[in-house]
Amino acid sequence: MANTSVAQFAGELKVQPSVLLDQLRAAGVNKQVADDPLSEQDKTKLLEYLRKAHGAVEPKNKITLMRKQTSEIIKKSDASGKARTIQVEVKKKRVFIKRDASDVPAPVAEPRPSGLPALDAREAEVREEERRRQEELAARQAADAAEKQERERKLAEQRDAELKKQSAQPVIPPTAPSPTTLHKPKVADGADKGQKPKKAKEVKVWKDESVKRRTIKTRGDVAGASGWHTPKGGRHKTAVSSEDSSQQFAAPTEPVIREIHVPETITVGELAHKMSVKAAELIKVLMKLGSMVTINQVLDRETAMVVVEEMGHTAVAAKLDDPEAYLAGSPEHHDEESRPRAPVVTVMGHVDHGKTSLLDYIRRTRVASGEAGGITQHIGAYHVQTPRGMVTFLDTPGHEAFTAMRARGAKVTDIVILVVAADDGVMPQTVEAISHAKAAGVPLVVALNKIDKPEANADRVKQELVGHSVIPEEYGGDSPFVPVSAKTGSGVDDLLEQVLLQAEVLELKAPVHAPAKGIVIEARLDKGRGPVATVLVQSGTLRRGDILLAGSSFGRVRAMLDERGAPIQEAGPSIPVEIHGLSDVPAAGEDMMVLGDERKAREIALFRQGKFRDVKLAKKQAAKLENMFEQIGEARVLPILLKADVQGSQEALMHALSRLSNDEVKVNVVHSAVGGITESDVNLAVASKAVIIGFNTRADGAARKLAEASGIDIRYYNIIYDAVDEVKAALSGMLAPEKKESILGLVEIRQVFKISRVGTVAGCMVLEGVVRRGSLVRLLRNNVVVYSGELDSLKRFKDDVREVKGTFECGLSVKGYNDLQVGDQLEVYEIQEVARTLQ
Repeated sequence: MANTSVAQFAGELKVQPSVLLDQLRAAGVNKQVADDPLSEQDKTKLLEYLRKAHGAVEPKNKITLMRKQTSEIIKKSDASGKARTIQVEVKKKRVFIKRDASDVPAPVAEPRPSGLPALDAREAEVREEERRRQEELAARQAADAAEKQERERKLAEQRDAELKKQSAQPVIPPTAPSPTTLHKPKVADGADKGQKPKKAKEVKVWKDESVKRRTIKTRGDVAGASGWHTPKGGRHKTAVSSEDSSQQFAAPTEPVIREIHVPETITVGELAHKMSVKAAELIKVLMKLGSMVTINQVLDRETAMVVVEEMGHTAVAAKLDDPEAYLAGSPEHHDEESRPRAPVVTVMGHVDHGKTSLLDYIRRTRVASGEAGGITQHIGAYHVQTPRGMVTFLDTPGHEAFTAMRARGAKVTDIVILVVAADDGVMPQTVEAISHAKAAGVPLVVALNKIDKPEANADRVKQELVGHSVIPEEYGGDSPFVPVSAKTGSGVDDLLEQVLLQAEVLELKAPVHAPAKGIVIEARLDKGRGPVATVLVQSGTLRRGDILLAGSSFGRVRAMLDERGAPIQEAGPSIPVEIHGLSDVPAAGEDMMVLGDERKAREIALFRQGKFRDVKLAKKQAAKLENMFEQIGEARVLPILLKADVQGSQEALMHALSRLSNDEVKVNVVHSAVGGITESDVNLAVASKAVIIGFNTRADGAARKLAEASGIDIRYYNIIYDAVDEVKAALSGMLAPEKKESILGLVEIRQVFKISRVGTVAGCMVLEGVVRRGSLVRLLRNNVVVYSGELDSLKRFKDDVREVKGTFECGLSVKGYNDLQVGDQLEVYEIQEVARTLQ
């Protein structure tokens, strides 16, 4: 057999090379490193040394190995039918006997029969090879036994150490065998050979409670099961489980910094779980920051991120795992051919500068005359066929309250027509419209309206617009200026020419044969038709029967009307339509898109509703906690319940009313919605003591009766500045009056009389003004105020009088003051309360 290295032999014996080198040196074999070769003579020396070390001087010819095998049987034993696991242990004993030539008796020398052939050399060589193989097998088994005893010794030491820690009584560890023992240790001389040696009690640590339950002895166990068997898998699994149990938890020495993904809303308990801290610690930090919260309270994203940073972690705004991922993963129609589309033109400018009248002339209708008060209060959408092509117009309000409407119009537009009155010039809403157009990045076409008026001055208007970075083309800029007259129609054709020229430069295109996408321009609640939305299709084609998702509303398009109220079946890009069939009134400015699955549209809409509600409540709670201490000394609040005809008017009214609030009086919009005033609105107004404002809406019969019975004030308006002015007047009446001091007269003391039981009485001359009984007075001595008080009595001669005018004499006394001297002067005044108004 070829020579092997020390490392290879150690691998065959399953021991460490260092242990084998030590044993070889002890046996007299000089091997230094694991790569040294090992001959058969070296192995024989090692085997003889190990036999001598364990008390066997004479060579051993027999090795006995004990093996145990454990298996499980699942058996239903009782009437309940519950399965019980029974472990069956099978022990096998195997004895290896070395056959040596010395053990075999020498054959008797006798003459061999002539018929038997002689034993050839080949048979002797085979027997020698078998003997060597048996020796190697015995050595390998001896090394395995030594490794097993070494492992059992270490496990016993670990168990003894654990028992010493758990109990106060000292535990005597069992005698551990030598790490290199190949055979069982010898029995002591005085021990009874008939008795079996007592085994040390084995303590097992169960990692899984279910394993422990399986091994507990129950009635019906067979084969003498003790109830504490070795777990399935043999000695290797037992050793691993014991070694794992010996490892104890070690607390981290440095704080663990985690990256916390914070959604839009999160409860206190969920946030504590993400940071792996107790909820009580998180609540304590929030209390230090001024927020009184509970474990189930919802926090908004801003508050949660502040708390996460405060506790030393890193906060990241998380993307919600929501159904809207379906929209992001939906296939886009990039391969769809884009075709030219009509431009979307928004008409913007100051109030009463002629925007609607100009559009009215283009459409050949009378829209402005139908608007309440002559001003536009909604976004109007129209498409007009011109000789050069179709153009879609959006008419926006010019009143200051409709800022959001103008911003929304600039967002969806391609070109902005800025209408400026030639006689008025640049006004505040003109400047705001310029800002919206520049923020949206759309080109401007300036229409100088009312050019036919005698006081029109186009050059002055141009200079004012240059001051706001709107440069005419004739000055080297990029904004064409077109003088027009909405009354006579002059210049309108030139204006349309400039608009279509700008559209050609922009090269506007959109796919036609694709699911429609667009934006909600306006929305309202119709009593007979339900939620109605005006949408502008931006790409694709919207057809009747399509499933629509608009913000938190969804539904099937049941009817489509154009701006004239005529029903249509489909609408392509840049076409405004009015649709019916949505589940709720969508918010103006929401994106609209067509989906193929109604169930998915409902799921996304409901998710958006819940998310919007959670975010709104969380922000409201945060604002309430933030202003908790400020509201203690806060003055009067005017609660208002607002109902409007369309979303845009509701949005504008809320914005205008919120601007009226100051530190002393505030407007609190309890509820705002689109639609008529119902009985539930009146009940809410009763509970919150609010005033109901109806803008272009009316209350039904039941609501009117309930309001009269409950004393709820319902105000109707159809012009926005009338509503704002009346609310402003109501807030002014709630202001604390301003106190002003008014000087009534001046009195000089000429003589002083001291009367018992009465006090000091002064004879005076009224130098100027008038003196009234009960007036406030200041006592001046050498023009220095000595005392401020009130007149106690006022007499002329012997009669009590109410007042004494200038140049007349009188007698008087001052309440609570008797140190009056001749020559003193009394300044008579009164405090007047003056009503204040909101600025």
